[in-house]
Amino acid sequence: MPENVNRQIILKSRPAGMPKESDFDLIETPIPTPEFGQVLIKSLWMSLDPYMRGRITSSPVGDVIESEAVGRVMESRLEGFKAGDIVRGRIGWQEYGLLDVTSAFPVNRDYGPISTSVGVLGMPGLTAYFGLLDVCEPKPGDTVVVSAASGAVGAVVGQIAKIGGCRVVGIAGSDEKVSYIVDELGFDAGINYKTQDVDRALSVAAPDGVDCYFDNVGGPITEAVLAHLAMYSRTVICGRISEYNEAEPSMGPRILRYLHSTRSRIQGFTVNQYPQQFEEGRAQLARWVKSGQIKYREDIVEGFENSPKAFIGQLGGANFGKLLIKVSDE
Repeated sequence: MPENVNRQIILKSRPAGMPKESDFDLIETPIPTPEFGQVLIKSLWMSLDPYMRGRITSSPVGDVIESEAVGRVMESRLEGFKAGDIVRGRIGWQEYGLLDVTSAFPVNRDYGPISTSVGVLGMPGLTAYFGLLDVCEPKPGDTVVVSAASGAVGAVVGQIAKIGGCRVVGIAGSDEKVSYIVDELGFDAGINYKTQDVDRALSVAAPDGVDCYFDNVGGPITEAVLAHLAMYSRTVICGRISEYNEAEPSMGPRILRYLHSTRSRIQGFTVNQYPQQFEEGRAQLARWVKSGQIKYREDIVEGFENSPKAFIGQLGGANFGKLLIKVSDE
């Protein structure tokens, strides 16, 4: 590759419905030079997450696609950082990026491999940790249902619930994914929403009702789960991946009858509510990973230029585990 070239992927046109590869453009710009108070980062691992579909809707055409990445400091003009340090931050879809004191976060390499800092020990893991424990408030013996159960968030949700003594039912999109969450991660039951009737399957898998529902998908799956809520149940709305590409909002489920009759609570959630507690959560997740109580799976795509294709595939459920782009060798 020629020297002083920074490859970037920008939004070429705003997607209508499911994004297409033609909605993105790969361009080359000079590698930026850090000013006082900035660090230059070379991206190593880039995180692809479903929430980015919403960001694309509101991002200006021509901007670099927003995402978190972890990389190596190449040049620093920021006190406390030096060349060679491993740092994560919202670098975006580019091979080199600038971060400052508000956006550069050192990575504790004692916790695990560098890639985990944007996966099981990063935003997805923390989302599972706080969304389940703080919003769903599971108790030993509760039945916890999680959708997109083999994904980066859902898999951690289910394992934390098992650590807490709960019965866990996962909903996923293939027999392979169902086998993974049950046989490898220790879920009590799994439902393949593509081949099974979720409503009927829940009658068997959760005969006493659902005490906690961790919703990553919205749509018909959530409507089916809500019909099985137990008394005083708690539902956390973490994601709505089934709805992100809708040109027009679909008819939502008629949920009030379920909430009324069961005295249940439903609450929206984003992990950004807990910035002061991130390191506490990260440290606990790292302990669980090291002890083997939490297992994780990474779906690695090599090649920065493959980011749009991988992202589109994720929106359709093609990934299996935490989706990462390997931008460059560590």
